[in-house]
Amino acid sequence: MTLDQLRIFVAVAEALSMTRAAERLNLTQPAVSAAVAALEERHDTRLFDRVGRRLELTEAGKLFLPEAREVLARAEAAQRVLVDLADLTRGEVRIAASQTVANYWLPERMARFAGDNPGIRLDLVTGNTAQAVARVLGGEADLGFVEGFVDEPILARRVVGHDRIGLYVAPGHRLAGCKVSKADLETTSWALREPGSGTRESMMAGLAKLGIAEDTLDIRMEFPSNDALLEAARAGDLIAGVSDMAAAPRVAAGLIQRLDCPLAERDFTMVTHRARRLGRAAAAFMASL
Repeated sequence: MTLDQLRIFVAVAEALSMTRAAERLNLTQPAVSAAVAALEERHDTRLFDRVGRRLELTEAGKLFLPEAREVLARAEAAQRVLVDLADLTRGEVRIAASQTVANYWLPERMARFAGDNPGIRLDLVTGNTAQAVARVLGGEADLGFVEGFVDEPILARRVVGHDRIGLYVAPGHRLAGCKVSKADLETTSWALREPGSGTRESMMAGLAKLGIAEDTLDIRMEFPSNDALLEAARAGDLIAGVSDMAAAPRVAAGLIQRLDCPLAERDFTMVTHRARRLGRAAAAFMASL
């Protein structure tokens, strides 16, 4: 079993497609198929079922996947240790961030660090808070940046910034320009970010302080991005709860309006794994914040 075989297996397991995995790894499809077949034959274990033209992980494949990811994470950590024996002329920082942080807070800081350290590569993967935390827990990211609550004792947490959630509607919405009440919010329709999103979590925490529970809201739509959520609010008779940072360009363009219903400020939090040693590049980026 080689590291290359493990990388190929993980790529196929994530894509559930030999062709897409080959494209992601910049390999030929026959090379990917051969690597998977070699793993299966060597250990006399089927890792994938071929269901028509689709692939599905077998039970053995599902059990093997987290182990393969952990081995790859350890191998990458070992490689970073060797790189870190040199100075900061080389290195890599793997960052996972929830959308609001990734789109509106991190880019300026990443660009400034990259300008000061041209030999350091910064890789950013964007998701929601739960996905960013999972990447740090799994060793796929050195640093995580989230706006949601993190309840993982193995992760160290540090507040690095702040923003505020606002409630936004189209200019023609019946609540636009009004001082809204609890009853107003409970008798109109909503579009929200998906479960696991720090934006949704923060918004519901703010509404809870007003005595409003999530199950009392008329939630018509859920979206996996701030832009999609704001477009729904602009085009429909909906309230969207989203970061003021994300909404600012559309507010300036007159496409949406902020309701007169202030919610509490929230924190941007950086998370790191207590049991994993940060490389010099990641530690330098963290210090730059």
